[in-house]
Amino acid sequence: MKVIAVLALWVTLFHQGHSNTLDSCQGRCGFGSDNSLSCQCNPSCERFKDCCSDYSEICKAGATSCKGRCGEKYNNQNECHCNSKCPQYNNCCSDYASLCDSDGGGGGDGGSAITDAEIKALSEALYALDSNKASAQELIIDPQALVPYSQTSSKNDLSSKPMFQYLNEEVLFSRPTYAALLAVLDNYDRMTGQTEDFSPQQLAEQEAFIKETMSNTELGRELFAFLHTKGIYASEAEFIQDLKMMWFGLYSRNNNKMDSSGFEHIFAGEVKGGKISGFHNWIQFYLLEKRGKLNYYSHSFNGPWTSYPDVMGMQFMWEGYFKQVGSAVIGCSPEYDFALYSLCYITRPGKQCRLSLGGKELIIQTYTWDNSSYGNGKKYIGSAFPATPRS
Repeated sequence: MKVIAVLALWVTLFHQGHSNTLDSCQGRCGFGSDNSLSCQCNPSCERFKDCCSDYSEICKAGATSCKGRCGEKYNNQNECHCNSKCPQYNNCCSDYASLCDSDGGGGGDGGSAITDAEIKALSEALYALDSNKASAQELIIDPQALVPYSQTSSKNDLSSKPMFQYLNEEVLFSRPTYAALLAVLDNYDRMTGQTEDFSPQQLAEQEAFIKETMSNTELGRELFAFLHTKGIYASEAEFIQDLKMMWFGLYSRNNNKMDSSGFEHIFAGEVKGGKISGFHNWIQFYLLEKRGKLNYYSHSFNGPWTSYPDVMGMQFMWEGYFKQVGSAVIGCSPEYDFALYSLCYITRPGKQCRLSLGGKELIIQTYTWDNSSYGNGKKYIGSAFPATPRS
């Protein structure tokens, strides 16, 4: 009898505790209605008057926060979201990374955790060190037509003039990092499914680009010093070798051919499935537009920056292939572009990376390439680009 009494008491306590859990909206905001539960935690509960007692405190007051909402189901009535797909759709709440993303930083093996605040501080330092960026006298652009994101797929040429009106090539292209970038950009076949086969000279140009941007600039040395301090890289040689592999290591996007790399995708641009893939570098855009191979249509985003670097989301046609939104940092040096994407990929692989440029926030979205790897299971860069608002 004593055993039965104890079991009965345990069952009672279990159900009380279980009931208390289900009577709360902790972790349940946005979930669909469940009639087996005593109360609900979605907008409909206000109409049917069956909200849990803490619904307002957790789900409404925290509508722009992930507090108590990590892992919740998608609900289009929420202002922002706290599930694993929100980075992909650029609609996470601002504290998603700190509250929900348990492995959001750290980069390499043994590296100490890297906070969003540290990334923002470093990005401001890199911004200040970008001595090779274009000045307003060296680069003049004409953004012309501005369209809402909902119209970016229309393929209408709304801008009669080129976007790049003037670039002082004599000054900028004579600088070592620009010259190194130009040497690498023309080494690729833009069509996926076509094997990339590099000559010894082209491989040397890849190494020269990394050396010029990361070893021979104060900006690049600042990036390494930060990552070294965090224990991600034990030496500069290790840092340079890892950049070489993650950026220039080949993998297959189509037809099992070694046809792509992070650098080709992001800096040079590719064509896959009948449309432009990647293409997030302003210098490549300028070169193709100048040669008559690229036709600028419009832009759907022009960032708050009033000097270079600026950030834009552009619509354009590249010899018969369309890009709905090609976002890029405009007017920055090659080393700055390369450093920002490298920083974000190393510290926030496959996630959103929050930077600060001149006191204004910029989000870089990164993607890992998960179908193949290098070294001890490290992942190549799939993509990285400025995340532009979809309004």
